[in-house]
Amino acid sequence: MSDHLTTAELLSSLGTVFQVFGERTQDSGHVSYGVQTPGGERLFVKTAGAAHPSPGGTTFAARVAALRRAATVQLEVSHPALIPVQRVHEGADGIAVIQPWFPGDLLRAPAGRRDHPQEAHARFRALPLSEILAALGQIIDLHVLLARHGWVAGDFYDGCLMYDFAAREIRFMDLECYRRGPYRNEVGRLPGSTRFMAPEEFTRGALIDGRTTVFNLGRMLAICTDRHALPGGLAALIAQATAPDPAARIQSPADLLMRWRDVVG
Repeated sequence: MSDHLTTAELLSSLGTVFQVFGERTQDSGHVSYGVQTPGGERLFVKTAGAAHPSPGGTTFAARVAALRRAATVQLEVSHPALIPVQRVHEGADGIAVIQPWFPGDLLRAPAGRRDHPQEAHARFRALPLSEILAALGQIIDLHVLLARHGWVAGDFYDGCLMYDFAAREIRFMDLECYRRGPYRNEVGRLPGSTRFMAPEEFTRGALIDGRTTVFNLGRMLAICTDRHALPGGLAALIAQATAPDPAARIQSPADLLMRWRDVVG
């Protein structure tokens, strides 16, 4: 909805800001806020930030477009692992996407701290394998639904995952780089973490489709279970999901989920 309010005025109208995620923690240039309403509800408000390029060189206009695209996905698709959008505010100085606050921990950690026992990344990987698989199965199931609506993953990595260790619930966030697919890679290296990216995400002219999403999901499975001795069927599933040649991979998120259920139950 359009509104004459600036971002500062919007935040004030919603309640009290209790946390800010600024440019120092957001290379993308997005700035987000935790807001508590007078009634005690907690909200997450994501904006395009200031009207200048991000530390990574992304323009303000590109960040606004990315937020609109992510909101489109979240308004179009309803799933337990996807945080819903309450409303999109088109204000006097930019866009703000308003969502419920999820009280989980981000599963991304800096490279040098991934094995630190206090980091959520390491704590998640140290959970019983059954609990990890239950959570990751939700993310695969979500991507089956996203693929059904035509969406292909982009910039998929552990920074998109949040886990509530008390409630044992997982959520997926940051869908700004998801696109309708299939499409051709027109730039060469696409946005993302090299630990999760498929070969075609580095190759100009390559096809980006559901098999790319399968690779991303396979890398999630490999990275999040790497402290565990995996049953042979699961190890084979991960290997086929992450085959370098897309033709040799499991061919769609739906096929991956079917195989997953055969192996995991």
